[in-house]
Amino acid sequence: MSDFKNLTKAEEQVMQALWEIEAGTTHQILDFFEVPKPHYNTVSTVLKILVDKNFVSFKQVGKTNIYHPLVPKTDYSKDSIMQVVRNYFGGSFTRMFSAFVSEDKLSLKDMEQIQKELDKHKK
Repeated sequence: MSDFKNLTKAEEQVMQALWEIEAGTTHQILDFFEVPKPHYNTVSTVLKILVDKNFVSFKQVGKTNIYHPLVPKTDYSKDSIMQVVRNYFGGSFTRMFSAFVSEDKLSLKDMEQIQKELDKHKK
């Protein structure tokens, strides 16, 4: 497990944009956001923080930086889920699953899909 540094909401939003577009300038990342868009300087600052946290790198082309993610979305997603399971369910996926079932947050279709995944991995 990677145990990535926690990201703020703003950092995660910028990462979501970068994961979607794969690489881009600050303006291209800004274009990904819906209205109301954050200010250019805000996105630029967040990108610098993400570079410092080793989530993002960049290549300078002339006066422009082209940013790209260093951390794959799947790796960060898995790590985030593991943190939730550890912090809120004592490290137990059974407890997490039970919490969702008891609160009627999983449909029968969801549970059938989960069962299919489990059956697939048994083989």
